[in-house]
Amino acid sequence: MLLLEALGSALLGLALAGVALRVLARRLPSPKMVLVSGVLGALFGAYLTQFALGPGHNTLFATLVGSVLVSAVVLSLLLRPGAGPRRSSRRAPFSLPSQG
Repeated sequence: MLLLEALGSALLGLALAGVALRVLARRLPSPKMVLVSGVLGALFGAYLTQFALGPGHNTLFATLVGSVLVSAVVLSLLLRPGAGPRRSSRRAPFSLPSQG
């Protein structure tokens, strides 16, 4: 059962990383790093879920959900800011607007 959970988690992490690369390619670093991070995040998520549930509560569905959630968090940490239009603030930080 443990091998099935690890393999399923790794495949789900790889799929999630592939989707992220397809949708957010401009905002992510190199594809190799994204794929490795997705898989490792999913494997860590599976381990973390197994540890949190404890012995006797090993369910495949909960482990896979935990692995996908942690993988998504790891992939979100790789995102860079978008290159959209930015408003520049000309006033100093923490200043109040003037009345005139």
